[in-house]
Amino acid sequence: MEKQQPPLGGVKVDLGKLKIESNSAARDVDFGQVLEVETNPALEKKVLKKIDLFLIPLMGACYMLQYIDKLAISQATLFNLRQDLNLKGSEYNWASAIFYFGYFAWSWPSSYLIVRLPLGKYLSVAVFVWGGVLMCHAACTNWGGLMAARFFLGVGEASIAPGFALITGMFYTRAEQPARQAAWFIGNSVAVLLGGLIAYGIGNIHITTIAQWQLLFLILGAVTSAYAFVLFFALPDSPAKAVFLKPDERSVAVHRTLKNKTGVLDTGNFKWGQVWMAIKDLQTWFLVLYTLCVNFCNGGITSFSAIIISGFGFGHLEALLIQMPIGGAQLVFLILTSGFAAIVPKSRIIMMILNTAISVIGMLLIWKLDDTNRAGKMTGLCLGSVFAANIPLSLSLISSNVAGFTKKSTVSSLMFAAYCIGNIVGPQFFIPSEEPSYQTGIKAAMAGLAFGIFFLICLYVFYIWENRRRDRLYGSPREMTEREELQDELSNKTDHEIESFRYVL
Repeated sequence: MEKQQPPLGGVKVDLGKLKIESNSAARDVDFGQVLEVETNPALEKKVLKKIDLFLIPLMGACYMLQYIDKLAISQATLFNLRQDLNLKGSEYNWASAIFYFGYFAWSWPSSYLIVRLPLGKYLSVAVFVWGGVLMCHAACTNWGGLMAARFFLGVGEASIAPGFALITGMFYTRAEQPARQAAWFIGNSVAVLLGGLIAYGIGNIHITTIAQWQLLFLILGAVTSAYAFVLFFALPDSPAKAVFLKPDERSVAVHRTLKNKTGVLDTGNFKWGQVWMAIKDLQTWFLVLYTLCVNFCNGGITSFSAIIISGFGFGHLEALLIQMPIGGAQLVFLILTSGFAAIVPKSRIIMMILNTAISVIGMLLIWKLDDTNRAGKMTGLCLGSVFAANIPLSLSLISSNVAGFTKKSTVSSLMFAAYCIGNIVGPQFFIPSEEPSYQTGIKAAMAGLAFGIFFLICLYVFYIWENRRRDRLYGSPREMTEREELQDELSNKTDHEIESFRYVL
């Protein structure tokens, strides 16, 4: 064996072993073993199956709990939350929106901590905190207390989706990511299906010493905090620390994703230069503006769906159950569009445009149909929420098209900051005097969706233009050796710096 091999991207090589001298999760991997590991389609398929069976349900269940908890305040309005806390005027609007102020405030510190701390452990602590804060909602006696609880709930939840997107990028190839992002995001749709049923069950519990809305927060918060202990011991920080994989399988897991060139192995070093690169990148701002606009709709529908459905003429407990078809519509379009994007190349953004256009049609039905047409309006509300199926596709664009761990976490944070701002602004269009039809809010939501389609088209055109520009400058990407693929992966360069990098559409 050679005593010394040529340096690999600044990484010293000694006796065939690549020893990482940076403060990163990559230091836990013997990259000499990664390069020398004997892989075959059957072995890779076996490792992929183990990752799918363990990781996807783990993240999906967590994301389901997150959205059930997020829906709780809307459901609590049907259990006299507003009356018991004496909320006046637009105070409920702000109590709903302040959650996203907390989410926004923590998005930047989170982007730093995600890089510096063990990812799985950090996310599990965040889940424990948000569950505890949700339980604290039951202790609120006025608007001020509710505002504080909602703010810190946003802080607790801010890290989850960006963290799960990074984990998906670590374990899956670029081609596999849309389907896997969608797989754990199914928890969101299941939450809408089950959330109303759970709230309905709690609504039929009658205890004289505690209000039903308080019981709702206590039960949901306790379940979430308990699940945090499962995540702490099971959710991996990286492929190198996946407890559900054997040592040789971990090497195969790393080997599978070398072609991603997105720098997910290099965690631990926060590079401020990559923050500036993210800010200068046009794709960042097209994603941010799209996210901002469509969440005018999300903020209003999430916070006011129970009140809107109640306005269709359904009783309070009926309104909880009737929310279930909304989750069903999201689930159907999530499976169809994410599945299509996983099978058909260059179709992710087209599927996102399709989902958003369907939501525009849904909001149009709510706006224009007569109040007596309950079935038509309910159909509109179901279709109006379909755009939420775009979230895993947009996350897959970040994990596939943004290289450099710090740049990726920065773009994720900017996108989720836009998500927060959209959800803060959106509910303000739902004017209390217009309850329960909220005509201004419905029109604002529809306009935001239309602008979202425009920015998706801009992003699609940008990716095509940039790929063609790179082909002209560098030629078509050639097939690279595994050692060269590993060099690109460990270099932690951004997508702008890697000449062979091409954007997926």
